[in-house]
This record gives sequence, structure tokens and C-alpha cells, in this order.
Amino acid sequence: MSVLEELIVLAGISLDIFAVMECQGSLIAKVQKKHLAIICSILVIGQVLALGIGNFLSVLLRRYQTYDYEVFLEEVLAVVIFLGMGVRLLLKAWKNERIIERREEKLNIKEFVYLYIRSSVFTLLVGVAFGFLGCGMLRVLVMAVVMTVAVTILGMYTGYRLGFEHKVKAYIAGGILLIAAGIDVIVRYIFYM
Repeated sequence: MSVLEELIVLAGISLDIFAVMECQGSLIAKVQKKHLAIICSILVIGQVLALGIGNFLSVLLRRYQTYDYEVFLEEVLAVVIFLGMGVRLLLKAWKNERIIERREEKLNIKEFVYLYIRSSVFTLLVGVAFGFLGCGMLRVLVMAVVMTVAVTILGMYTGYRLGFEHKVKAYIAGGILLIAAGIDVIVRYIFYM
């Protein structure tokens, strides 16, 4: 995968984080920089761990690879992961779960960590897909760190200032980007066989 293709995938999964942070920002009375720094740290560590563990799992699976059809199967699995993640985000946009807005003095970090751990499974799958496609993980991890910090801060302040109305748009954009990445892998396989 090229850097642009990796960036598209990371932008897709980052828009999920943006939507969650927007919802969290809409609930707090004031954005406290200390809490925002803690949340950024948690998300960055979680993203790096999930992508790294996913890549490690794909390396373990590729270690015993002996036939060409296994390479094809890995690419098919990567496409299924990207398309599945894209459909998941589009379904989240379609459901548009309502949030009961009630101001809180500060963010409940324990609850936030629990929410993130539940959704980090999907980031782990993206790490597996990156591994199957032979992406340079150091580059991916650096881009993931930068993008995670950016969407966390942007999502928190967007929610704080504007509420959570933009979460549906973020889910739709993320879903479209991930589906485009899956289609890109298919097209690349067909034309570069």
C-alpha cells in the first residue's frame, strides 16, 4: 500500500474517534486541558497497541505461508476487513443513536477507557489488514499517532462548541473512506496481478 492509501484507512478509523470525542465534548461543562491530554495519551497508546498487535498477529499467520493462494487469501481478508469496517461506520451513522445531553463537570475517564477498549478490536483488525498488505508499520504508527491526537482534540472542541450533530457526517465519511480503501485493494490486485 502507498502512503496515501494508508492515510485513507487511518483517516477512516480516526473519524470514528472524532465522532466519539465529539459526543464526549458535547457533555462536559468545560474542556480541561489536563483531561484532554490524558484522553489523547490513552487513545494514542490504545491505537498503537491495537495496530501493533494486529500487525504482529498477521506476521505470525504469514510466517507459515507457502503457497501463492495464501497471499491472495490475505488480500481478500484485508478487503473484507476494510469493507466490514466501512459498513460498520455507515450503520452507526444510519442508527444515529441519540445522546441525552447533560452537562458534567468533568469527563469520566474510566467510562471512556471502557468505551475505547470495546472499539479497539476494530483497530486491531485494521492492524491485521495492514500486516497482510505488507505495510511499513513504523510509518503507519507515526501517522496513527499524529492523526489520533488531531482528531481527539478537534472532536472534543467541536462537540464542546457545536454539540454532537456532526457525528453522523463523521461516521459517513469514515465509512466511505474505508470502503474506498477496500475497493482500492481490489482494483490494485486486478490491475497489478
